[in-house]
Amino acid sequence: MTEFFADTVRFAPVLLRGLLVTLELTVCALALSLVLGLVWVAMGRAQAAPLRWIARTVITVVRGIPIIVQLFFIYFVLPDWGLDLPPFLAGVLGLGLAYSVYQAENIRGGIGAVDKGLVEAGEALGMGRITLWRRVILPLGLRHALPAMGNSMVMLLKDTSIASTITIAELTREGQLLAISTFKNGSVYALLALLYLAASLPLSALVRTLERRGRLT
Repeated sequence: MTEFFADTVRFAPVLLRGLLVTLELTVCALALSLVLGLVWVAMGRAQAAPLRWIARTVITVVRGIPIIVQLFFIYFVLPDWGLDLPPFLAGVLGLGLAYSVYQAENIRGGIGAVDKGLVEAGEALGMGRITLWRRVILPLGLRHALPAMGNSMVMLLKDTSIASTITIAELTREGQLLAISTFKNGSVYALLALLYLAASLPLSALVRTLERRGRLT
């Protein structure tokens, strides 16, 4: 145990630096996934059939390809086509795109839970389609979707570890390099587990809070 505490003090600066990158990657990918998720939902509900077809195709294709393969494609294949992205940006794009299809389903489910009576009331008041969506459907739909979106956020935090495969110096990558250079596999990976747990617990608590509030409303 004394040795583990000594390793903790020794490895903490490196692992905390990696944890910071993990959190930055999570926040950026989460923001992108929410924006793209809204885009897929809007296209999926559009009156133009080609837009609905594009949305369904994107969701089906992205959902069917492992995240690691998407990251490899963005980081290793796109440069062959003239688009050379830095590792962090490639990770944000890959994770954001991968999770956008799940956020789209979360948002779509939230919109489906909106009371039809409220929609009819808005129509009775003379609200146009855009106004009705902006003031009634979308705000209430996002509120219903918050618990599911929170769960996706926790999953995204853990899946940032996949970004270590494209050389992003996030928590898992830093841990791997430490384990290789020090041969302290037990200490390093125990600290990795504890840091991921410490980062995910506040998010899990937030999800539970959102679920409680959702049941009260």
